[in-house]
Amino acid sequence: MIYKLIIVDDHKMFVDGLMSIFEDMPEIDVILKTDKPKTVLPFLKHTNDIALIISDISMPEIDGITLSKYIKKDFPLVKMLMVSMHNNPNMFHQLKQNGVNGYVHKNASKAELLKAVEVILAGENYFSDKIFKTYKESLFSTQESKQTPLSSRELQVLELIAREHTTIEIADKLFISKHTVETYRKNLLLKLDAKNLAGLTKHAIYLGLL
Repeated sequence: MIYKLIIVDDHKMFVDGLMSIFEDMPEIDVILKTDKPKTVLPFLKHTNDIALIISDISMPEIDGITLSKYIKKDFPLVKMLMVSMHNNPNMFHQLKQNGVNGYVHKNASKAELLKAVEVILAGENYFSDKIFKTYKESLFSTQESKQTPLSSRELQVLELIAREHTTIEIADKLFISKHTVETYRKNLLLKLDAKNLAGLTKHAIYLGLL
């Protein structure tokens, strides 16, 4: 099977490095490499079966975070792997919200880059351990001592909420009523000082539930 790729990056040396890697991979076909993010969306409208877009984050015209938001909105089946020289936890959170499939630091080894590409093409997500650790530490470094312990049932409900199960699905899985699920949801929001699903998901990640 041949996978069609697009590379979006304004650093020629990095692009050349990627191309040298993919030259030895007959299953990879880079059909577009560009330093102009604005050209990607029009290209996608006239091109079928793009498997993966590898994009930098810091770019002129449109940054990679904004680009990923546009692409995932209009072309949700296209996979995206972001690369950057930064380990900004807020940036990581935005990428996750946009539905991006992976993130690798530009200083990562060839082996890790290939692993990320292979994992994403296989249908899974890949985020480097380094950025994931930085993200978790930044989220909870100031909150950890203030967290209220959760019961085993609250942890079960929190995990299912974070995995985006509906109230009815949670009720069915745990053999409780919809009203009870809503009560747990309200209590979790209060206990964890969270405002919405994204806030609960952050805590679920920290607690190792996801």
